[in-house]
Amino acid sequence: MPLKLQHDEMPTLNLTSMIDVLFLLIIFFMVATKFDEMERTIDVAVPQVAHAGEGAAPPEPLVVAVTAEGQLALNGKSVTETELVQQLAAARTPLTEPSVVIHGDAKCPFQHVAAALGACRQAGISELGITVRIAGNETDSTKR
Repeated sequence: MPLKLQHDEMPTLNLTSMIDVLFLLIIFFMVATKFDEMERTIDVAVPQVAHAGEGAAPPEPLVVAVTAEGQLALNGKSVTETELVQQLAAARTPLTEPSVVIHGDAKCPFQHVAAALGACRQAGISELGITVRIAGNETDSTKR
């Protein structure tokens, strides 16, 4: 069995390429910062208008409530599923699309909430939200 007389060199980590990339990133961010400063100091006369009008407040979302028995209500008024589809479709305009928030009772079967979601889809509503309550943040009136 041959014996090794030479010792192998310990492997070393070559950091040259990593340092090169680091310097390139530093240079990039320094140049990008300079462009940002130059853009703010450009002297531009902004055009003026006679009257801009009042800024429109964002529309309130439509609220669909689903009771434990499966009854639907749109903004507090009781509706059937077909009426819900019709009213949501009527609320859509070519320029704006309303957002809908679904308040489902915690004790209702999910099928009732799914029906409300399906009605929103039939009406062409794509901005949907479902409300939930974070566990442990109950008020005294909701604790049982």
